[in-house]
Amino acid sequence: MPSETDHSPDPGANLQTAAAAHELSAAELRGLAPLAPAELEKAAANVTDEQLLGQDRALDAIRLAIGIQAPGYNVFATGVRGSAEREAILRLLRDKAASMPTPGDWVYVNNFQRPEAPIAVYLKPGQGRDLRDRMTDLVNYVREQLPKAFRQEDFDQERNALRDKYNKIAQDLFNRLEARAREKGFAINAAPNGQLIFIPLFDGKMPENPEMLQREMSRLTDEQRADLAKRQGELQEEFLGVVRRQQEIMQELVKDIRGIERAFASRVITPAIEGLSRHFDNPAVTDYLRQVAEHMLKHLDRFREGPAEGHPGPDNAPPMMMSEQAMPLFPEYQVNLLVDNSERKGAPVIDESAPTYRNLFGTIERWVDPMGRAMTNFTRIIAGSFQRAHHGFLVIDLEDAIVEPGVWKTLKRSLRTGFMTIETFEPFQFFFSSGLKPEPIEIRNKVIVLGTRYLYNLLYFYDTDFPELFKVKSEIRPVIDAEDDAVRHYAARVAWLARKEQLPPFDGAALARIVEYGMRLAGERGRVLTQMEPIDDLAREAAYFARAAGAAEVTAQQVEQALRERILRLNYVEEELRRLIAERVIIVDLKGSKVGQINGLAVIDVGGYAFGRPSRVTATVALGQAGIINIEREARLSGSTHDKGIMILSGFLRYRFGQEFPLAMSASICFEQSYSGIDGDSASSTELYALLSALSGVPIRQDLAVTGSVDQYGTVQAIGGANEKIESFYHVCKVMGLTGTQGVLLPRSNVNNLMLQPELVDAVRQGQFHIYPIDNIDMGIELLTGVKAGTIKEPGTINYLVHQRLKRMSEQTRPGAGGEMRVIAEPAAPPKPPAPPEPPTPPR
Repeated sequence: MPSETDHSPDPGANLQTAAAAHELSAAELRGLAPLAPAELEKAAANVTDEQLLGQDRALDAIRLAIGIQAPGYNVFATGVRGSAEREAILRLLRDKAASMPTPGDWVYVNNFQRPEAPIAVYLKPGQGRDLRDRMTDLVNYVREQLPKAFRQEDFDQERNALRDKYNKIAQDLFNRLEARAREKGFAINAAPNGQLIFIPLFDGKMPENPEMLQREMSRLTDEQRADLAKRQGELQEEFLGVVRRQQEIMQELVKDIRGIERAFASRVITPAIEGLSRHFDNPAVTDYLRQVAEHMLKHLDRFREGPAEGHPGPDNAPPMMMSEQAMPLFPEYQVNLLVDNSERKGAPVIDESAPTYRNLFGTIERWVDPMGRAMTNFTRIIAGSFQRAHHGFLVIDLEDAIVEPGVWKTLKRSLRTGFMTIETFEPFQFFFSSGLKPEPIEIRNKVIVLGTRYLYNLLYFYDTDFPELFKVKSEIRPVIDAEDDAVRHYAARVAWLARKEQLPPFDGAALARIVEYGMRLAGERGRVLTQMEPIDDLAREAAYFARAAGAAEVTAQQVEQALRERILRLNYVEEELRRLIAERVIIVDLKGSKVGQINGLAVIDVGGYAFGRPSRVTATVALGQAGIINIEREARLSGSTHDKGIMILSGFLRYRFGQEFPLAMSASICFEQSYSGIDGDSASSTELYALLSALSGVPIRQDLAVTGSVDQYGTVQAIGGANEKIESFYHVCKVMGLTGTQGVLLPRSNVNNLMLQPELVDAVRQGQFHIYPIDNIDMGIELLTGVKAGTIKEPGTINYLVHQRLKRMSEQTRPGAGGEMRVIAEPAAPPKPPAPPEPPTPPR
């Protein structure tokens, strides 16, 4: 194997001219705001109000959904990450709702035939409250007027006439019984306890006292006593018949008196009920009022003056078993105003921020009486946001709602059927049950749910009802092109925020720096972030430092200070890693050159802050048949995408070097001092460089770091986190000491993603740091080794050395002589690789 010095007096010596030709200039490392500071200040002066940036497609999708009155045109909005997007959607809905008719009211009333099934009634807007108040007035009116009606003279006259009539009938019955008794020789007398007794007559006269009765009875013969007893028994039977008839007469009297009371009560109740029916002109209300009138006329005792015995409340429950609040007076005549739109203009727009089952779909409340019994009635039915949004719009966060028990299933059922049944969601129905089954109410509304793209895809492909219930997808785009209008929006937004929160004004340079910050967050210098919350936060923090410095306006200096301070608040882990590298606890070589070792770059996200971390990537090669061994994978520290990158390396080697002989080697690749998981293919080019160095024996410069993925043809492809990776290696070099030769190789397709820190740009401008855009592996290996990549037929080049090494290894692993046939493939020119494909958009 060649040594580290076999091919290089100085690996970088032959590279200076080539490197200079490929190196990026300072102007190419950072994008600038498309508008000049003066233009930005002018745009900031045209402050209107808060608007959503670049989301016309998303809002048009919502307009389409709310403009089509057909089932299933509900909206799933993705990418809503902050309050600005949510408020923009709500503003659109409110504008639409203002032009729509006001929906009616929903009320629940008592079902006098089946109290367990309350009746739902739909009324015109405002009539629900009116019906509730008028029913309360009706009950108060009946309570006040009925006792007066029962005290009227004509009522007393009719009642007294009835009593006289039935008293006369009863007296006639008694007279006939008395005459019948005399015929049989008996007189009727009342005992001290009020009971009637039959006393025998002797010589037509009744004995004056018990002694006389006893003497007379003693004079009778046995035959006379038997005859007397017989006649007395016959009279007793006739007396029992008279008693039964008197009871019937009393029942008839009570019935007739009830009829008189009902007739007099009807003069009070019927006109009031008929007046309410005419006022509301609603068939459902008319039917309900008819039942109310019938129920009142059957329970007139409850309206008498003073407490009515036996009627303390529904079901005749004793008063001491319920509180005054739990059992209001005459609850069966109350109206439960479920949805009240009396004060609403236009359709409702309900933004439910806590989408629990109770908040969305309502419930049936219970109370516990002093005996510990759970009780309820129709007045305890409570509406939710879904019912209140009838003929309007409901906005919920599906990420929160879908994890609430019962919410998603009930939402789908209600949207599919158009009806909502209010019930208490009880996971343990055996222990708790309301006992009520309210009549389902018809609900027609538009539901706009907010969620992630992942949740949308999950529901779309795994929930068969979802595509039919949410036919419109509204996608909030995270980034848009940094056109002049978008940049002006940034300036206007900052100015609007400054006026709203009384911040100092921002000069043009500060606005330009904020726009550039939006470009960095977008991950591409030709685009800007559409989410305004990070921009607002940066403006607030910059204004804070401006006030602390006593400045009259915010300048670019304060914006830069705010960004630096933000990093200092979050970069503890990054600084610790730099310290460990500087102290050689974590080994990162920045000088000289080594075979099979290269500096790779990875991104670490610690929550709210992402930064790059340099790592040594090493490769070793030996005879064998194992191929490329991914040590991270063997240690179960490698993700699937990283494993894919390692497999691509095998494909590259077979494509470039395995056309004339089978490849036979065992190579291992490792991220040194990496003890946590690693994923992604952004290090695949780095690993390939290390492998080519190990195979060729040509050392790699250690003052350069590499990032970029690679395909099987050797094309270097875009990666994510380019800014963080370059900045991390620069700061490590700065801590260890800048030499003027250090730099980073990155895919050329990532150049447009560069929005590097001003300090790093200055270092490049002064020649202290270098950034090289790479198109393919050959270009990168030349920069790293100072040796021409060449071809497998060109002696002294990297590809030639690798090819020869692999050829020797293949020959050493072939079967030896001994009668065994050796097959040697005829040399064949490797096919010409196709043109590299268009690089994809780098991952975010």
